[in-house]
Amino acid sequence: MIPLEMTATIQELSSDLTAGRTTSVALAEACLEAAADPSGEGKRVFISLDRAGVLEEASLSDKRRKEGRNSSPYSGILISIKDLFDVKGQVSKAGSITLANRPPALADASAVARLRDAGFVPIGRTNMSEFAFSGLGLNPHYGTPRNPWDRQAGRIPGGSTSGGAVSVTDGMAHVALGTDTGGSCRIPAAFVGLVGFKPTARRAPGEGLIPLSFSLDSVGVLGPSVACCAMVDAVLSEEPAPDLAGSSVAGLRLAVLKNYVLDDIDDTVAAAFQRALAALSRAGAVITEIVLPDLASVPAINSRGGFPAAEAFAWHRENIAGHAKEYDPQVLLRIRRGEQQSAADYIDLLAARRGFIDSVTKQIAMFDAFLFPTVPIVAPKLSDLETDQAFTKINLLALRNSTIVNLWDGCAISLPMHRPGEPPTGLTVAASAGSDKSLFRCAGAIEQVIGVH
Repeated sequence: MIPLEMTATIQELSSDLTAGRTTSVALAEACLEAAADPSGEGKRVFISLDRAGVLEEASLSDKRRKEGRNSSPYSGILISIKDLFDVKGQVSKAGSITLANRPPALADASAVARLRDAGFVPIGRTNMSEFAFSGLGLNPHYGTPRNPWDRQAGRIPGGSTSGGAVSVTDGMAHVALGTDTGGSCRIPAAFVGLVGFKPTARRAPGEGLIPLSFSLDSVGVLGPSVACCAMVDAVLSEEPAPDLAGSSVAGLRLAVLKNYVLDDIDDTVAAAFQRALAALSRAGAVITEIVLPDLASVPAINSRGGFPAAEAFAWHRENIAGHAKEYDPQVLLRIRRGEQQSAADYIDLLAARRGFIDSVTKQIAMFDAFLFPTVPIVAPKLSDLETDQAFTKINLLALRNSTIVNLWDGCAISLPMHRPGEPPTGLTVAASAGSDKSLFRCAGAIEQVIGVH
């Protein structure tokens, strides 16, 4: 693993490539070497990796740069792709063995195509919770990538973008493309010490990916810094990247949630959270503690499995009919909850979400963002999850805080808030739908105050 304080940002890599201090081939070879390390996590991080194809794309990037026709400042930078995105000529499996016999994709997913057009080099398809249906990152088919923190003890990476997170922490990619339906970019980011971004769902294209919940799915990114995530998001959304230079927390109006998100919080996360809030207050942020009564309704809204169960079952029902025994039993159980939802249940769910969005949006309108711990616990050991009861309890706890942003249709980013040497913990900075650019500026300023890099 490469220590995160030594992990290069996209800006640094772009500068080095432009100045000739490195080449895309050299960067690709370093990432491929890390992925091939027999003592490393590459065999669990990647479901497929095309070494020859990666080096060919990197070589073409170097040639274009030498000839003065590189497509963008990001040309030649390596990005890992979550296994549920289509990549032309490759089979999208979504971390499952049930789709192994699907035909290869005829075209790149829209998100992958935009990244490729901008010059990013896809290095490989990363492992994930099967069909993205878990916040823990376990995969019984392809193995579970180990968290870089306390690796010897075998701690989980978080999910569902598990392989993407570890691909960045371990130097196998510079950034990772993921999805976020209930925290799948932010949870692994918090558990491993990265920045994880969930955009407003409609901001980035979802065509060409295997869905979990078409109502909640967002195309997100994990990287070493807020600026890295902002740059990739700019490519995905086809908008200019926000200018983060000179951002300051002084005068920012930040709401701190006091109910729901702090229940069952462990001491390590609680201490890091309070330390981050104190640092922001000293730096001039206006911190206001608030209670959102609507959060108490979230468990009832999701009591029948919510949108993920209903919409996943609609997509999976034919596949389950022929391959039920090949599913991860934990995933199959959650998908089949959707079979129990009636049309009336689903209509009630839509109405409940509309009311939740309207109410929460009004209550936080006066603030620039609101803050809470991304996950109320540190990454547990794999051995802590061996029983179905333990898995279910910890999975629900890991997902609890982050899912409120997806239900609310907001945007959010998780920032590392631990000190070097401490267990990784994450601070969520969230804002209303469509506020992605202002959220990046806010998060960039907060990162300067609490960042570990």
